[in-house]
Amino acid sequence: MSGAQDGPEDRLRRFATIWSRAIFPVTATSLTRPEFEQQLVPLARRLNDALQDRIFDAAESQAVGAALIGTHCTDPEALSRTLDCIDAYLVLYCGGDGPREELRARSARIQHAMAAGFAQALRERTLAEQEAISRAALSARSAVAEALHASEARFRAVFHGAAIGIGIADLDGTVLEVNDALIRMFGGLEHQLRGRNVGEWTHPDDSPHVWKLYEELVRGEREHYRVEKAFYRPDGTVLWTNLTVSLLRDADGVPQYQLALMEDTTERRLLNLRLRYEATHDALTGLPNRTLFFERLDKALSAGQNARFGLCYLDLDGFKTVNDSLGHAAGDRLLVEVADRLQSCATAPGEMVARLGGDEFVALTTGPDTETEVDELAGRIMNALATPIRVDGRELTVRGSIGIVEGPAGERGAAEVLRSADITMYRAKSAGGNRYELADPEADARAITRHGLTTALPAALERGEFFIEYQPLVHLGDGSVRGAEALVRWLHPQHGIIGPDRFIPLAEHTGLIVPLGRWVLEESVRQARRWEARHTEAGPLRVNVNLSPMQLTHPGLVSDTVDILEREGLEPGALCLEVTESALIGADDDLLKPLRRLAEMGVDIALDDFGTGYSNLANLRRLPVSVLKLDRSFTQGMQHFPADPVDLKIVEGIVALAHSLDLAVTVEGVETGAQADQLRELGCDTAQGWYYARPGPPDRLHELALADATG
Repeated sequence: MSGAQDGPEDRLRRFATIWSRAIFPVTATSLTRPEFEQQLVPLARRLNDALQDRIFDAAESQAVGAALIGTHCTDPEALSRTLDCIDAYLVLYCGGDGPREELRARSARIQHAMAAGFAQALRERTLAEQEAISRAALSARSAVAEALHASEARFRAVFHGAAIGIGIADLDGTVLEVNDALIRMFGGLEHQLRGRNVGEWTHPDDSPHVWKLYEELVRGEREHYRVEKAFYRPDGTVLWTNLTVSLLRDADGVPQYQLALMEDTTERRLLNLRLRYEATHDALTGLPNRTLFFERLDKALSAGQNARFGLCYLDLDGFKTVNDSLGHAAGDRLLVEVADRLQSCATAPGEMVARLGGDEFVALTTGPDTETEVDELAGRIMNALATPIRVDGRELTVRGSIGIVEGPAGERGAAEVLRSADITMYRAKSAGGNRYELADPEADARAITRHGLTTALPAALERGEFFIEYQPLVHLGDGSVRGAEALVRWLHPQHGIIGPDRFIPLAEHTGLIVPLGRWVLEESVRQARRWEARHTEAGPLRVNVNLSPMQLTHPGLVSDTVDILEREGLEPGALCLEVTESALIGADDDLLKPLRRLAEMGVDIALDDFGTGYSNLANLRRLPVSVLKLDRSFTQGMQHFPADPVDLKIVEGIVALAHSLDLAVTVEGVETGAQADQLRELGCDTAQGWYYARPGPPDRLHELALADATG
C-alpha cells in the first residue's frame, strides 16, 4: 500500500514497479528486471497523463500499447497482464483525489485504446517479419537447391540455422529432413516427423483448395503455393502456420523434392481470436453484441428461398427506476441475470440472443417454421422473466415488452427488420408492458409517418408551412357573426394539408407547441386587427385561440400575450383564449394565476370541451373563465326531431348554471338547423359548426359578417 505522504512521482514509480514485475516473466528481453522497469517508467507517466487529462485522447493510450511491442512485449500474455495491472492499480496509484467513478471509466477507455494500439503494432511488426521471412524463404530455397547440387556442408549450415521451420519431402510426400526450428514447432521429437507422409497431416480446418494445390505441385504443374494451415502436434494441440511449399528440380529441370517453409502463427491467431471475441461480444453480459447480431441477421435474411426468420426485440419495463433507486452496479447485476435467463431460452439450433445496449436485448430464430417458433420463443422469454431476481438482498420483479417480427428471408434488410421490431416493442410498452406484440405493417407505417412528422416539425415552422383557418362564431339570437376560432393547419410538402389532431400531440411531446402556439396567437391577433381596421361597420370581431396544457405552464404566457396585443394594437376584449376543461381539473392557484391576470386585463377565457372532464361544477366559481364551450357530444342527440330529452335536460341545466355565474355559453358541432333551433330555445349564446360555415380563409369570415350587417 502507498504511504499517505508519498508524492505523485513516488506513486507513479511504484505503479511502474508493479507493472514490470507482472509482465517481465513473459517478456523476451535481455535486460534485467530493474533495467526493464526503467523502460516502463515513461510509459507509466504517459498513462498517468492520459488518466488525468481533461479531454481523453485515445491516440496517446494507443501509442503506449504500441510502445510495449518496442520493449519486446510481444507475447499476448504481456498484454493481458498489462490490462489487469492497469485495471487494478492505475487509478489507485495515479488517480489522486479525483472522482473514482470517472477515473474508473477513464481507466477502462485507456485499456481498450492500449489493446488496440498493441494489436496494431503487433500486426505491423508481424507484417514486417513476414516480409523478411519471405525474403529469407526465397534465399533459403535457392541456398538449399545450391547445397543439394553443390555442397552438403553449406546446405546443413543454412538448413539448421534458419529461424523458420524447414522440411524436405520426396514427391511421394515422405518427410526426409526437418530442421531444428520445425522440430521445436512440433514439440521437440524429431522421430515423430521424419519418415511420416505429409498426407497424414490433414486438419478439419484445412481449406478445400489446400490439397488440390499440393497435388498440382507434386505433378509439376506449379512451382510453389502459400496457404494458412493447421497441424496437430503429437500432444493433440494445434499448430497454426503460414506454409509455403516449393518444388525443387534437379539440374535437368525434373521435379525431385518438396521444400516446406513454416512460420508459427499460433499465438498471433489466438490474439486475433481474442480481439475478435471482444469486438463482437458484450463486455458486461458476455452475450453477442450489436455487431455480431447484425452479422447473423444479415446472414439469416440472405439465406435464400424457403428460408424464414423470427425476431424478438425485448426492452425491460421500468429499468431506469432500478438504476435510479439502487445504483448502476445493481442495474448491471440485474442485466447479467436477465442475460443468463435469455440465453437459456435460445438453445435450439438457429437461435441466438444478443444485447444491443442498455436494457435492450434481441432473440433471433431461423428455420422453416419460425411462425410457430418465434411465438414459443417469446413465451419462454416472458416465463423466464416472471420469477423475481434477487439483487443486493432485494427481490426485483422484472417486466419486459417484446416486439416480434417474422417473415420470409430476402424481402427486407436488417435495418428495416429491426426498426419494425422496435416500433412493435414500443406498441407493446404503450399497451401497458409485460407483453409481446406482433409486427403490423399498417401500424409500422403510422409510426414511421408519425416519426417523420415529429422530426419535420421544427423546420416546418421555420419554413412557414403552417397556416390558419377561421371558423365563424355565430350569435344564436340574431344570427350575426361575432368572431371566429383560429384553427392551425400544416401544409406538408409530401402529405398535403394535415389537421391539428395529427401534429398538435407531437408538438406537445417535443415542446415545439410553445413557439408554435405563440406563432398562432401572433397571427390570429394580427388578423383580428385587420378585420377591425377594414370593416368597422360590421362591428368588432373576437378571435378565439386555443392554449395547450404546456403553454399554460410556460412562464412567458402573460408577457407574450401582452406584447403581441400591444404591438398589433388590439384591445384585450377582442381576444379569447380557449383552455380545455381537462387541463384545469384539479388546477392549483399557481396554474390559474396567469389566466387570472389575463382575465383581469380583459381577455376572455373560455373553458373548452366542457362536459367531458367530469370536473366538479362548483369549481367554476374559482376558475377565471367567462365562456363555457359545450362539447359537440351534447349536440349529437339534437340532429333529428324529436331531440334526445336527456341531452336537452343536461344542456338546459348547464346553460342555467352558466348564466347564473355570468358565463356565456358557446356550442360546438352544430350541423343542422334543428340543432340550432333547439340550442336557441335552450338559451345558448353562440354556436359554431358546419351548419354555418366550415373553417376557411380569413377574408371569407368578414364577408359573412358584412352580409349580416347589411342584411
